[in-house]
Amino acid sequence: MTSSDRASARFEELLDTRPETLREAAQDFGHLVHSPPLGVLRPRSAAEVRDALVYAGPRGIPVAARAGGHSLYGQGQARGGIVLDLGELSAVGPVAGDRVEVRAGALWRDVLAATLPYGLAPPVLTDYLGAGVGGVLSVGGLGGASHRHGLVADSVLELEVVTGAGEHLVCSPDHHGALFHTVLAGLGQVAVIVRATLRLTPAPALVRRYCLYYPDLDAYLSDQRLLATDRRFRYLEGQARPVEDTADGWHYMVEALAAHQGPTPPDDGKLLGDLSFGTAETEDLDYAEFANRVAADEETLRASGEWLHPHPWLNLLLPEDTAASVVTDILADPAFADLRENGLALLYPLLTRTLWAPLFRRPRGEVVHLLALLRTAAPGEADPMVAANRRAYEYARAKGAVAYPANALPMSPADWREHYGSQWGTLAEAKSVHDPHGVLGRGHGLWTPS
Repeated sequence: MTSSDRASARFEELLDTRPETLREAAQDFGHLVHSPPLGVLRPRSAAEVRDALVYAGPRGIPVAARAGGHSLYGQGQARGGIVLDLGELSAVGPVAGDRVEVRAGALWRDVLAATLPYGLAPPVLTDYLGAGVGGVLSVGGLGGASHRHGLVADSVLELEVVTGAGEHLVCSPDHHGALFHTVLAGLGQVAVIVRATLRLTPAPALVRRYCLYYPDLDAYLSDQRLLATDRRFRYLEGQARPVEDTADGWHYMVEALAAHQGPTPPDDGKLLGDLSFGTAETEDLDYAEFANRVAADEETLRASGEWLHPHPWLNLLLPEDTAASVVTDILADPAFADLRENGLALLYPLLTRTLWAPLFRRPRGEVVHLLALLRTAAPGEADPMVAANRRAYEYARAKGAVAYPANALPMSPADWREHYGSQWGTLAEAKSVHDPHGVLGRGHGLWTPS
C-alpha cells in the first residue's frame, strides 16, 4: 500500500457512516429534500477540512458544509458525498477592539452572547440566530439593519478558507481579494469558510420597538422608503398581515427600533410625526431579548413538532417600481392563501447602495423590497407549495425581481445564469480555478452535472 493509499484509508476511517448519522445529514430545516451522504466528517481544524477536500476532489465526491442545518432545499446536503459537520469549529473570540474572530460552525446566537458583554454586536443580524455563521455569509445575510449596514457578509474583514482545490488560504479585500469577494454571498461554490473576522458596532442596552399599522399598501411602501433613506431607526422591517374576518384583505405593519437611553427615552413625536400610519404600539425591551426573540417561537414549534414539518419558504427582492403590484398579486393568489392562517409575510426595504458583496444580486433602483413568504406545510403536502413558489418567482422575475437565494425554489443552471447576469463569468472562472473538480455547492444546482 502506498503512502497515499494509507492516507486515504485513515481518512475513510474518520467518516461517520452510521445509519442514524446519515439520516440526520440527509435533511435540513426545509424538510423538502432528502439526500443521504456517503458519510459525515467532524473536522476539528482547517487542516482536517483540507484533508477532506484533497480526498474528495480528485474522486469527484460532493462536499457540503453544515453548521446550523438551516438550509431550505438541500443546499447543505451532499448526495453520495461528504457532509462536513462544523460543530467542532464553533469557537467565538477573542473580541479585540471593534472586531471578533468566529469559527464558521458557530451560531449567530453564540456570536452575540460573546460580544454583548463588551457592549458590541455585529452591525446586521438575521432574525433567526440559530443559523450557522458560514452558511449566512455564503448567502449574504439580510436583517433589520440592512438598510443602514448592508448584508451580514458586508461586515466581514477577513476569511480563512479551504478551497475546493484543497488550498488553505487567508483572504481579505486586500489579500486574495478576488477569492474573498467570491466566497461572500457566493453560495459555497469555491471554498469552505473555516473562520471569519467580523466588524462590530456599539449595541444599545435597551431599545424601543414601534409597530405602526397601515391599511394601505402604497402609504406603507412610501413611508418605508422614507424610513430606509433617512435612517432614523437602527432596525427597520415590516410585515403584511391578514385582516381578520375578511377572506382576502391585508394590512401592513412597520416594525422599527430606536436605541433607548434608559432615563431619556426616544422622542416618539420626532420619530413618528411625519408618518401616515393608522395605529401604533410601542414597547421597551432589553436589546438581547429583542435580538433573540425568535428563540421562544422555536421552542414552541419544537414542542409542537411543527419545527420538523416542511418549510417551503420563498424570498424575493422586488424593484420599487413594481413592488406594489407584485405583492398585491402574490398575496391574492389562492396558492398562497395558507399565509393567512399558517405563515408569515415579511416586507421591508433595502438600499442597494449599502449592499456591497459583488456576487449578491439585487434588482434595479435605489430602494428594493424583500418579500419573504414563510410557510409551513403538513407532511406530504409541500409539493404544490414549492410549485407555487416557482410560479411566483417566474411572475416576479418578469417584473424585475431577483431571488434571495435562501429558498425552497427549484432553479436550473439556466436560471442561475440569468440570476447572475454579467457576474456569471466571474463566478464560473472562480469555480474553475478554486474548485476544479466541481465538488462544492452542488445542492444549489448552479451547474449541469458532468
